Amino acid sequence: MRIPGAPVRPARIRWAAAVLLSLSVLLAPDDAGGHAFLVKSSPSRRAVVSRSPARLQLWFNERLEAAFSHLSVLDGDGKRVDQGDVVVGPEDLKTLSVGLPPLPPRTYTVKYRVLSVDGHVVDSQFSFTVREGP
Repeated sequence: MRIPGAPVRPARIRWAAAVLLSLSVLLAPDDAGGHAFLVKSSPSRRAVVSRSPARLQLWFNERLEAAFSHLSVLDGDGKRVDQGDVVVGPEDLKTLSVGLPPLPPRTYTVKYRVLSVDGHVVDSQFSFTVREGP
């Protein structure tokens, strides 16, 4: 208990500052701004399309390092079915795309691993489905 008029002890001030600093670090939101995250895709996540797209495109919130960004489309058996012509940009360095041959009706998995220019790697996947024509 503090007596009115008594000086505050420097040890208590340091202890209180350390507690506040620790709480601010623990309660601060995660810095997701430092990672490239998928903004949208075409076809989109869990989309059901009536015809095979000619190209799969991904848009990210940050510029990508082309040499370290990968994209593949796999069929239900895990076999790669894209054309292998993965490209970043060139007009927009936040995009990643790959050509697709005509895909038969089934569900496909899109796997990507990108390195943003700030050095963070993001590795994820999603699926889309090509259904029988109209």
